[in-house]
Amino acid sequence: MAKPRDPYFDFVEELLAALGPIRIKRMFGGAGVYAADVMFALVADDELYLKADEALAAQLEAEGSEPFTFEMKDGRTAQMKYWRLPSAATDDPEVASDWARRALDVALKAKAAKPVRKRRK
Repeated sequence: MAKPRDPYFDFVEELLAALGPIRIKRMFGGAGVYAADVMFALVADDELYLKADEALAAQLEAEGSEPFTFEMKDGRTAQMKYWRLPSAATDDPEVASDWARRALDVALKAKAAKPVRKRRK
């Protein structure tokens, strides 16, 4: 039986509607948020985290954002290059979409920088 759709996913889709079509796909304990065939955000514990490079991370941190962290099996804490959407943006779709566009740009640049892997036949 399929897991029921998380209502927070509907909220994220509404919040980021100005971005165009997005897709949310469950993974691990959360979900990946995709646009233009790249993951630019993730959802964990009803929080939206945006993919960030150094520059965007600094801007998000200046807005009071924090990085996405999780505890590994060995008890260490790991940090990923995703930062929580600033609180002020969660009630403003225009501001949220602006942050999301920046995260999508970061994700697209990262994808373009990766070498193309040939598939084995």
